[in-house]
Amino acid sequence: MLDGWVPWPEPLAEKYRAEGYWEGRPLDRLLRESAERAPRRTALVDAGGNRWTYAELDLRADRMAAGLRRLGIGDGDRVVVQLPNTDAFVVLFFALLRAGAIPVLTLPAHRESEIVHVAEVSGAMAYAIPDLHDGFDHRVLARALRKAVPGVEHVLVAGDAAEFTALADLDAAPVPLPEADPGDVAVLLLSGGTTGKPKLIPRTHDDYVYNVRASAEVCGFDGDTVYLVVLPTAHNFALACPGLLGTLMAGGTVVLSPTPSPEDAFALIERERVTATAVVPPIALLWLDAVEWEEADLSSLSLLQVGGSKLGAEPAARVEPALGCTLQQVFGMAEGLLNYTWLDDPPELVIGTQGRPLSPADELRVVDEDDDDVPPGERGELLTRGPYTLRGYYRAPEHNSRAFTTDGYYRTGDLVRVLPSGHLVVEGRAKDQINRGGDKISAEELENHILAHPGVHDAAVVGMPDETMGERTCAYLVPREQAPAQQELAAFLTERGVAAYKLPDRVEVVEAFPRTSVGKIDKKALGRLIADRLRAEGIGGN
Repeated sequence: MLDGWVPWPEPLAEKYRAEGYWEGRPLDRLLRESAERAPRRTALVDAGGNRWTYAELDLRADRMAAGLRRLGIGDGDRVVVQLPNTDAFVVLFFALLRAGAIPVLTLPAHRESEIVHVAEVSGAMAYAIPDLHDGFDHRVLARALRKAVPGVEHVLVAGDAAEFTALADLDAAPVPLPEADPGDVAVLLLSGGTTGKPKLIPRTHDDYVYNVRASAEVCGFDGDTVYLVVLPTAHNFALACPGLLGTLMAGGTVVLSPTPSPEDAFALIERERVTATAVVPPIALLWLDAVEWEEADLSSLSLLQVGGSKLGAEPAARVEPALGCTLQQVFGMAEGLLNYTWLDDPPELVIGTQGRPLSPADELRVVDEDDDDVPPGERGELLTRGPYTLRGYYRAPEHNSRAFTTDGYYRTGDLVRVLPSGHLVVEGRAKDQINRGGDKISAEELENHILAHPGVHDAAVVGMPDETMGERTCAYLVPREQAPAQQELAAFLTERGVAAYKLPDRVEVVEAFPRTSVGKIDKKALGRLIADRLRAEGIGGN
């Protein structure tokens, strides 16, 4: 069993097993079982039209698992995976599971700041990357990582490996492989980074298989499903809600898009007769506009999932008439709890809510600032626990003492109302985090980077309303002498390895920050200030 994670209490684990939520099935079997049922069915298609059957994909995973074991990567080893939407991600993901290793999933947009942190906390001994992606050379990042974290012994590269190990060279004759304990950690996901650097989320085989299985059932996935991955494959939404894994479990076909742009996605929907996909609200808004000028045939698309951040009622109402498909709102978190609008929900619930809990075993509380339950229908912070919601972040005992109640409820930081139907309406956030079109940005982390600039005395990052992204970032600066301009600050942060989506969208310079009665920076006041300024400038916001 992996050290540093918090398991479910054994009586509760026994209950989940007895009631059938946990089936004792290792995660990699999702592919194996579908390959045994329908070996010649198409499992995976990439943007270039390359196709793999279930039998071919299953064998590739076995052969790479053998190569990983030969390289010395196996039982309990953590491997940071930073691959884009290609077949290499899918094969490596299952190969790592079969080799007994634990994938630590990161996004292609992450840079040195995030990758070094993740490798250190996870204790990673390997790092998997593309050679070049979106104009960025990941091998340069790999060299910096190995200097910062000497424990990273291996760098695995899809493409030109330079001095590292090519993923293609891991192909080896299949060997007997270890059988995973379903109660052990299968994968480490990244949190949205609500306080400081991102936390690692341990997902076990048992809980993640249930997450995938129950989601596929709610969403109606079956052997005829053709699912288009437009968000990064490492994103929990695209991976397991039901996503790539749910499609493979159901025996459907996964299609990989390099980007969520209408040009790429619409062409693939037409070519492969895609039936379902998942996007974040900014992409949904882009597609709703693009359908007016793009001429692709989207008639096969029957389900559009939108999640990652709240979709407004106005664009939600436009989805079905504009795209000709059913909208499904999804509100959830990589930490566990998922809420879906059901496929047979009436339109007012699909448009006006963020769904209801996936599992009958999901336990929800809505509480006030004193952790007392609020009256039914009133707004409060959402607390949850259940058969697929973590009991603690990986190697983060101090943070866990704040993020969880003594009886195991996870403090989501989301402010919600619960309707009599059980559907949730998300009304804000209690945590200090900006949700920029589904990308979660920790204000504290970004502030710490900004404070390293010699021209900055103090910094406060707040969200500002935006019609397209939901929120964008505004960095308030108290300068030492001359504050850096936005372009200069962006260059400085980029040099520090901060991901591009975290760079401030706006910089405001002030002499001092408003303070609360106990001397803390009053971020609510700063948020009101920037919202008022945007209105005065005639810039639309929420």
